[in-house]
Amino acid sequence: MKIYVNGSIVEEDKAVISVYDHGFLYGIGLFETFRSYKGIPFLLEEHRKRLADGCRQLGIAYDPYRGGWEPIIESLLAANGLEDAYIRFTVTAGQDLLGLPSSDYEKPSVVVYIKSLPPGPVVGIGKALQQLELPRNTPEGAIRFKSLHYMNNVLAKRELMRYPWANGAEGLLADADGHIAEGITSNVFFVKAGKLYTPSIATGILPGITRALIGTLAIEADIQFEEGLYGWDDMLAADEVFMTNSIQEIVPITKLFGRDGIETPVSFGVVGAVTCLLQQMYQQRIQVLSKTMRDE
Repeated sequence: MKIYVNGSIVEEDKAVISVYDHGFLYGIGLFETFRSYKGIPFLLEEHRKRLADGCRQLGIAYDPYRGGWEPIIESLLAANGLEDAYIRFTVTAGQDLLGLPSSDYEKPSVVVYIKSLPPGPVVGIGKALQQLELPRNTPEGAIRFKSLHYMNNVLAKRELMRYPWANGAEGLLADADGHIAEGITSNVFFVKAGKLYTPSIATGILPGITRALIGTLAIEADIQFEEGLYGWDDMLAADEVFMTNSIQEIVPITKLFGRDGIETPVSFGVVGAVTCLLQQMYQQRIQVLSKTMRDE
């Protein structure tokens, strides 16, 4: 694959940054992942805004509006012969002296990765969700950044590998007080008596772009929607459970595993009515965006 690095598109084996980059030395950097459908990136503005906000808070002098992301994405898709793709924008602090900074980072590095994805919606019969023992760590600032500091997620993935029955499952982290928080790479939702619930930002979760869209779709569909503090027992009692992220979209959860391996089926192993409706609305939103972009 060809990769974008600081203004140039190069073969992946030629894509390098300095060993003095503070993204490498101290994990100071941010990234956004999203996908394109038929060459059109989905929810691009929302991802761009979140990264811009994070860069301002970290003192990284990077403006994703200057020059625009669209030409980079268009060039990368063309260079790799892709239309439906996973795209990751990474902005690191850039090269600096050893030691923590005393001023803002003026020369960040920008790397954009891309890989092929199947065309159309992601479909499947649902996944399992495994309760994890490792707590979600507290956010780096007032809210969690989508940062290069990913150790908590890596350790959660390693714990998930310890459960032999959880092959292919997503892992569910709780905060230090035991409130359900988020998946290793996803936000989580559950439905009870037709009402939609998702953990509050107060649990330390990433404020996901797809998570926000689900809230908007719920309002449009007149589905009662609440963000709050919930426990594992609330998940076990739910009528439906699903997870979201920008690549996998809306993924139904059809079984829950406790740390003891006890399995609890969800929605009789099929996609529940609310989940199905939100999936349909999500696909309609993609189609509307694609038509609008083509017409422009």
